[in-house]
Amino acid sequence: MSGKGFSRRSVAIGGGIALTLGLGALGVSLPRWLHRYRPSPYDDLLGQLVNRDAAATVGTAALAGDALSGVGGLGNNASAAHLATELRHRLERRSLAEVTDSDLAQGKLSEVKGWVLPETLVVLGALAAAEAT
Repeated sequence: MSGKGFSRRSVAIGGGIALTLGLGALGVSLPRWLHRYRPSPYDDLLGQLVNRDAAATVGTAALAGDALSGVGGLGNNASAAHLATELRHRLERRSLAEVTDSDLAQGKLSEVKGWVLPETLVVLGALAAAEAT
């Protein structure tokens, strides 16, 4: 780089780096923008998920096992309406991050196929699974 300004090489390298970062960010966010889910009465809850399909996979496993048996009186036969009521109660005036942090601090954890997760995420995944069917 000369004292008078940027050289072509530094501009080309900087532009290449910026282009690579921009394409990477677009590759991460574009699928979320393009993938639309059918409208649901629980979109206020499901909209908090970054990846609804992954949450539905966890929720399917939770519903198949006994991960929901000790969660707020819910059972594995809980309907989507019961799951949503439990979630709305937990998320009242708090964000999902705050509630999951609280779950972790209080030891409210559930095991799903070897994964130990905050109860709220398990219930949210079960709701996603119920709505995916």
